[in-house]
Amino acid sequence: MGLKRTDEFRRDAVRIALTSGLTRKQVADDLGFGMPTLNKWIMAYQDTNVVSKEDLDLAQENERLPRKI
Repeated sequence: MGLKRTDEFRRDAVRIALTSGLTRKQVADDLGFGMPTLNKWIMAYQDTNVVSKEDLDLAQENERLPRKI
């Protein structure tokens, strides 16, 4: 069984994933869990105030833009 993460840890991971400019894969790898877990947490916290509306809008726009390698 995997390590139990606190709600605070999950909220911070979601905030980082949506506002840092890093890919979700990078965030998940850096924090030591899989991308499916991060995606599940993002879905769970999407209707909360973990990330401000402005930050969420910016994150969504960044997801739409092509990445330069």
